[in-house]
Order: sequence, then C-alpha cells, then structure tokens
Amino acid sequence: MKMKDFKTYLFSFFALLFFGGSGVFAQEKDKSLPAANEQYAAKNFMDAEAEYRISNSKFPNRSVAPYNLGNAIYKQNQPSEAKYAYANAIKNARSRVQKHKAFHNLGNAFMKEKNYTEAVEAYKNALRNGPSDEETRYNFALAKKMLKENPPKDNKDKDKKDKDKKDQDKKDQDKDKKDGDKDKDKKDNKGDQDKNKDGKNKDDKSQNPQPKPGGISKQRLQNLLDAVNNEEKKVQDKVNAKKVKGQPTTTEKDW
Repeated sequence: MKMKDFKTYLFSFFALLFFGGSGVFAQEKDKSLPAANEQYAAKNFMDAEAEYRISNSKFPNRSVAPYNLGNAIYKQNQPSEAKYAYANAIKNARSRVQKHKAFHNLGNAFMKEKNYTEAVEAYKNALRNGPSDEETRYNFALAKKMLKENPPKDNKDKDKKDKDKKDQDKKDQDKDKKDGDKDKDKKDNKGDQDKNKDGKNKDDKSQNPQPKPGGISKQRLQNLLDAVNNEEKKVQDKVNAKKVKGQPTTTEKDW
C-alpha cells in the first residue's frame, strides 16, 4: 500500500503563492513548510513533523501541512496519530485531488490498525474523488477482502450476547408461566377453603383492602414509608449526638 506523495501539493501551493493576485504579497510567508519538505525528502521524519506542525499552527486553514504531517507521522509507524492529521487535511481540502490523496492515505492508516471497516470507507471516499486511480481501487478491494475474512469482533460478541439474552428471556418466561400457574392453583384452593357454608368468602374487602395483582395496597405502602422515615430519623439523631459529643474545646497552648 503505497502512500500518495506531496508533490502535487507543493505545486498547487506555490502556484497559489505566485499567481494568487496582488494580495499574496501581503500574506505571511510560510518558511516552515519548505524546511519540512526538505527534512521529509531526507527521511528525517521527526524533524519534518516538527516543521509541519509549526506550519499547520500558523496556517490552520490550509490542507498542505496537515496532509504532509500525516505522512511524516505515518512514516514513524504511528498510524493512529496520523489519522487525525489526514482528517484535518480532508476538512481543509479544496479540490478533489487533495481529498483523494488524503482519503487514500487515511485508508492506509486504518489498514495498519487492521480496522478494515473504516479502511473500506476511506478507500471508497478516495475513489469518489479519484475514480481512475488503480492503486486506490486495488487497496479498496484488498480492504473488502480482509474485512470479509476478519469481521469485527464486536459484531460476533454482540450476536452471541443477543442469542444468549433471547434464550435467557425464553427461560424466564417459561419459569414465570409455571410459577403463575402454581400461584393460581394455590389461590383457587385457598378460596375454596375460606368460603363458609353459605358460599361467602370469609375476607370482607371493605374491612381488609387487598392489593391489586402485581401491586401493593396503599396501607402497606404507607407502613413501609413510615418505617423508612423512622429509621432515617434514628440515624440522624445518632449523627447529631456524636457531633455534640465530639465538638472540640478551644484551649491556649502552654508554652
């Protein structure tokens, strides 16, 4: 997977510098970019990176420095960091040629990380901006092949978790159904035992309110709330008592 070099960028940069109109001469000259390019050509990638960062900080809206910065970082075998420089170059790119090169190299960075899903997307975007590039087309096909052979682990784990959850839910439903049938039988038997000779139920609903199925009676709920409040009051009283006992007394030191 070859990287796209920066010669095209240099040409477009200097063309803009010399033919951009009368306002060009009033602009600040970028001395760091040529110095960085010299270091890069000499394979001094760390020094080149430093100069590219200076250039990028001075001219944050240009795409040349972040693109070449990404290349310098990539050459130091730091694809994870290079990705952010390429993304910045893509954001500032003003031509399809620039976008194509940045997306291509971004795809290379993802391939280094074995993130084939993102690599496929990056190469796809590169082809949208440079459909005739055979090298990008080859990398795109390779990324798709690698993705097929190495599907994301997250998807495998997710599918397994979903299956396990469905199986567990089914078991829980079956258990709840059995428990419900048992409870119903118990209630029916108890109802038969509680009926008096006249066929009336011994429990009078007006005297002893019953909770709704699956709920709780208002009286029981109130009792629980009262109990909780009482416990909180006891705890607070203990805390206050400790505070009173533990108050420090001010004394003068005897030197």
